[in-house]
Amino acid sequence: MLVLNLKQRSNNATLAALLAPGISRPRALSYFRLLSPRMLTIALLALVCASASANAIQARSSSYNGEYGGDGGERFSHSGYQLEGPITAIRVRIDNNYIIGLQVRYGKVWSDYVGGTQGDLEEIFLHPGESVIQVSGKYDYYLRKLVFVTNKGRYLPFGTDIGRSFSAVPLYHNTVLRFVSGRASTLINAIGLHWDFYRRY
Repeated sequence: MLVLNLKQRSNNATLAALLAPGISRPRALSYFRLLSPRMLTIALLALVCASASANAIQARSSSYNGEYGGDGGERFSHSGYQLEGPITAIRVRIDNNYIIGLQVRYGKVWSDYVGGTQGDLEEIFLHPGESVIQVSGKYDYYLRKLVFVTNKGRYLPFGTDIGRSFSAVPLYHNTVLRFVSGRASTLINAIGLHWDFYRRY
C-alpha cells in the first residue's frame, strides 16, 4: 500500500509539473515518459480541456462587422498581419467619389496595398496606446467614405458623404480594431472589420 501511495504521489507531482504554465516542450516530453498510462490519459484530457477553454475565451472576445460595399473585386484579408502588432498607421487613397486604395501598418510592418492608383494618398499615424474603437462610413457598390474613431477621442475621416451609411463597433467591451478584410479592384469594393483584444503573440 505504501508503495502504491508513493507511486501515486510521484504521478501527481509529475502531472502538476506537466501542466505548469510556460513549460518547455523538451521538459514536457520528459515528464510524459514518467507518467503511468492512467495519469497520461488524465494529463492529455487536461491539456485538451485547457486548450478548448482558451479557444472559447478568444472566441468570446472576437467580433466582426461587414462586409460593407459591393460583391465585386478580389478578396483580401490582413489576418496574418495582426501577428506583427497593433494597428499603428493607415493609408487611404481617395478621389472625389470613392475610396480608391487602402494600406494598414501593423506594428512596424505595412500590409500589401490593395486598390487602384488614381486619386490622392492620405496617411494617419496612431499615437502609442491609441487604438481604433469605431469605424463608420458610406458605401454603395463601392466604398465611398471611412471614418476611424480612436480611444483617444480622435475622429479621422476619409472620402465623401455619398451612399448608404454604416457604423461599426466591437461586440465586446475593451476590444479594438485588429485587422481589416474585404474586396478590391481598381477601387475598394467592400470592407470587413475584425475586433479583438490586442494579444502579444
